[in-house]
Amino acid sequence: MSSTFGTLFKVSTFGESHGKGVGAIIDGCPPGMELRAQDIQVQLDRRRPGQSKMATDRQEADQVSILSGVEFDRTLGTPIGLLVANKDQRPGDYGEMDQVPRPSHADYTYQMKYGIRASSGGGRSSARETIGRVAAGAVAEKYLRETCGIEIIAWVSAVGRIEAAGVDSARVTREEVDAHIVRCPDVGAAKAMEDEILQARGEHDSIGGVVSCVCRKVPTGLGEPVFDKLEALLAQAMLSLPASKGFEIGSGFGGARMRGSLHNDPFVRKGERLGTLTNYSGGVQGGISNGEEILFRVAFKPVATIGLAQTTVTMDGREVVLEAKGRHDPCVVPRAVPIVETMTALVLMDLLLRQRSRQVNF
Repeated sequence: MSSTFGTLFKVSTFGESHGKGVGAIIDGCPPGMELRAQDIQVQLDRRRPGQSKMATDRQEADQVSILSGVEFDRTLGTPIGLLVANKDQRPGDYGEMDQVPRPSHADYTYQMKYGIRASSGGGRSSARETIGRVAAGAVAEKYLRETCGIEIIAWVSAVGRIEAAGVDSARVTREEVDAHIVRCPDVGAAKAMEDEILQARGEHDSIGGVVSCVCRKVPTGLGEPVFDKLEALLAQAMLSLPASKGFEIGSGFGGARMRGSLHNDPFVRKGERLGTLTNYSGGVQGGISNGEEILFRVAFKPVATIGLAQTTVTMDGREVVLEAKGRHDPCVVPRAVPIVETMTALVLMDLLLRQRSRQVNF
């Protein structure tokens, strides 16, 4: 199983949804950075379940413990062990589904691949696996912010057919994003999104959405052509997230409908450096950051586990009607915001260290 991400800043996650705990091992964090559990806890609190009526009812504090790699609140350069204990496990909720693969869930594919699976909550296919990513990404985010001034802000830009309008990627703040429980800084759209999610929940159904993300103050030169282009690694990171189904950067699929004369980003002088007048490239050209905002979007499907009755079959092919039990988000995107941010931080952190390994002035 591929549970490790990164080249120089390498993160391995572990744990199952209803096991004893989940977490991550970070290998390659530079020494000497001030690091406390609270630095990591901020993003875990934004990701945790039970924080609003938009989320699953599962009650988890998700308190992180730093097991290794830090002494007197300073990183040692040795592997950092991070652990979050599971407290509110209810494996009994999933007994009925032990022999019934949930439609559009990973139950069937895991069983076929390994010949066994963690039937309680999906095990590693559960979104609870992302706790390790968020914890490790919060460490990377702190380093990027303190050494380069990099800012990573994500927000909910669509739920179903409802889209946010007028969000200024150059100025939007995390405080504005978190001002509404749906994590959309467009106040009017946020209320409509909330109503849409609550309607789906009331009908024992689910709904999908889109998370947008901007990275500001990213230095020029991050990205490793040919196969480890910046946008390629971002796409890999985002499409590795549970329920993600699409990724686009800059103009994305819209750019396919434009002519080059309109799509090209003309260069202009911006103070001491060159910049671009427009940003259809999304801050990346030739797989390398160009100093402009990196702007991308991630599409998330509706949650697969729903309470509505669905006709399906058991593992041995007998037709049954499944009404899934357990506690699940009616829409993943409000809680996906910090996950997108921290996965982005993991990509940028690894590429920054790779660029610095060339002894370039970074």
